This record gives sequence, structure tokens and C-alpha cells, in this order.
Amino acid sequence: MARALADDDLDAAIALGLLDADFDRTCVCIACAPECAQRSRDARQARLRALAARERYRARDRRLQRRAEERAAQRAAPALPAAAIEQTSIGEVAAETATAGNAAAAPNIVAETAPRPALPSAAAAALARAKAKAAQRGTP
Repeated sequence: MARALADDDLDAAIALGLLDADFDRTCVCIACAPECAQRSRDARQARLRALAARERYRARDRRLQRRAEERAAQRAAPALPAAAIEQTSIGEVAAETATAGNAAAAPNIVAETAPRPALPSAAAAALARAKAKAAQRGTP
């Protein structure tokens, strides 16, 4: 193992037991000097840190991918309720306008086919109120 590490052949060192659980017992041979054993321990620690860093990186990538998928699903799903709130408010305004005797001023309600980014429910409600208020101001 010491020779593989000296040759910078990590694959051979790993095959010889560099990352084994019983490394401390198998690492020290009779012919090894204390410095040689310490180099082997240092190489093992460095490899374990590198493997742990790789695993953290992969876990981070999985977490970011999962969050991106959740955000995409969140944007797609609430688009219908926000549109429904908007259409309900406009529909109420249209009904009020039509009963006031001005049927021509009723807005044309068209269902949207393209998905829109979802608004938080409070923002969607505020937008619906603002649109209703603006529609009321437009009528005499």
C-alpha cells in the first residue's frame, strides 16, 4: 500500500485496503517506518474527506433539483385558483354592470390557455380587488 501511495496510484491503494474499516491494523507492517505509516494515515484521511465532499456535493445537487421541481410544480398548480379568483371578481363586476343597464360595458372574459406564474393567494386577492375597483370606476 505504501508503494502504491508513493507512486500516486490511489486505485491500487484502495484495492489494497486504504479505505477499509480495519485500516489501522492492516496499515502498519513490520518494515514500515513511523513516517510511512503516518503518510498512509494522512492519505486515507484525505481520501475520506474527498469522498465525503463528493457525497455532500451530490446531496446538494439532489436537494437543489428537488427544490426546482417543487417550485415548478407550485407554479403550475396554483395558476388555476388565481385565475378563478380573477374571473370570479371580473364576473361579479360584469354582472353588476349588466344589471345597471350598461351591458355593452361588461368585460369580455376569456379563459387563458397558457400557464402563468402563480401568485400568492393574498396577492391574487389584492389584484382581483384592484381590478374590480378599476372596473367600477370605468362605469358612470
